Amino acid sequence: MAVEQSPAHGRSGAGQDEYRRDEQDHLVLRSPEEFKALGHPVRHRMVNVLRQRPATLRQLADVLGMSKGTIGYHVRVLREAGLVQLAETRQVRGGTEQYFALVSHGFKVHEDAAVGPEFLINAALGEMLPSRPGHPSHTALRHLWLTDAEAHALEARLRAMAAEPHPTTDSAHSKPYGLLVSLFRADVPSLPPDSEP
Repeated sequence: MAVEQSPAHGRSGAGQDEYRRDEQDHLVLRSPEEFKALGHPVRHRMVNVLRQRPATLRQLADVLGMSKGTIGYHVRVLREAGLVQLAETRQVRGGTEQYFALVSHGFKVHEDAAVGPEFLINAALGEMLPSRPGHPSHTALRHLWLTDAEAHALEARLRAMAAEPHPTTDSAHSKPYGLLVSLFRADVPSLPPDSEP
């Protein structure tokens, strides 16, 4: 689930829905209802599926391997939290199909939200498949000693990299990969310079 944490500011004179969006039209997550809705593993997976395109309850049930009733319940929770909307209806033999879509393809965690990096880390952990031989995978924790200016410059580079457009590929042959990027102040004490004997 592509979510990031950064400051978010409402537009002056904006309506309620516009207040919830940032300059890049990402939905800014702030309420406990939004985090509760996204925090459930089934709804988290459902949001990732809906990033690809709008889908019906039947399509979601098939791809997630669940009953249509269970999927209907989770879609309702996402709709009540303002994260999913009815995109269109189509007449088919035997009734009407409803297609559901995300209200935004990008989400950001508001800087004042009670949750933050831990929400994003838990989301990434929930998506991670075990590493298998021959499949690209890399996870590392590294510590850097940076000045404030160096840290700000690195932050700007990471934001630019994360904002790069996703290349269009043949979806029939591509597989989803996750990228979690985090620059944070680490709780690692610094030793003073070693005094000469």
